[in-house]
Amino acid sequence: MLVGSGTHDDAGVFTLTPEMALVQTIDFFTPVVDDARLFGQIAATNSLSDIYAMGGVPLTALNLLAVPQGGLNSDTVSNMLAGGQAVMSEARTSVIGGHTIDDPEPKMGYAVTGMVHPDHVWRNDTAQPGDALYLSKAIGTGVLIKAIKDGVVDEEGYQAATAMMTTSNRAARDAISKAVVDPSACTDVTGFGLLGHLWEMAAGSGVAMLIRQKDVPLLSGASALAAANRFPSGSRRNWAFVQPHLSAVGSTGPQQWLLADAVTSGGLLFTVPQSSKGAIRHAFDQAHLPLWEIGEVLDGPAGIRLVP
Repeated sequence: MLVGSGTHDDAGVFTLTPEMALVQTIDFFTPVVDDARLFGQIAATNSLSDIYAMGGVPLTALNLLAVPQGGLNSDTVSNMLAGGQAVMSEARTSVIGGHTIDDPEPKMGYAVTGMVHPDHVWRNDTAQPGDALYLSKAIGTGVLIKAIKDGVVDEEGYQAATAMMTTSNRAARDAISKAVVDPSACTDVTGFGLLGHLWEMAAGSGVAMLIRQKDVPLLSGASALAAANRFPSGSRRNWAFVQPHLSAVGSTGPQQWLLADAVTSGGLLFTVPQSSKGAIRHAFDQAHLPLWEIGEVLDGPAGIRLVP
């Protein structure tokens, strides 16, 4: 076993041969949008992301589906599965089975298996002091999803959130590989929020993460929803968890709390040496992919330092 649960990494990695290792992950959640096909697409995109965050290539998937017996019509369930299948097919990942249960609240996701070379496993506990810190997708889906469920989101915010959640991290993985082969460290941003995943990276690596709040990208409408304190309960728990590990310049408030906002199908969060910054920027520009340099890695002790 190369990677287990000890560092809260994105997936487990198990060696098969000196040239090949197995990458395994699982993720599922309740609907984040009303559109059944779109929900299936988001669930599949999110489930594949952990394989990409480890530097791997997804191969097969098992569907996990929970639906209330008699509570959803067959067309709705079919559309959920069709949305997921479309994403898996585009990723050249074979859905080879699954399991369905009766549950009062719908849920969907996948267990995904992929491959990676044992010498090129991307981990979240290997960041080095002096590294530059990058993020490949904007944050803010937590407050936007709650606004969608509450019926108060505008069209621009809805489109921004759904476009982000259905954007695969495969292209970002490919750009990183092209630029540096392996980043110093990598993870993807999901339910623990940006600060939660930064803390896992900092704690595992024994380093401090300096984050420039002005450089963190936000989805359209997220800032206004944060100012109105429309955070879901998961985001509030994230902030409570990470606050003891955070030192901030100036007072904290809703815009800082947004950094702990729970994310669905977020971007890659990774570090590279300062000498690789030009190559990373060039690779992402060549692929027409967004990328934000949001901070840097400092000597420990482990923690997060937030500056304006």
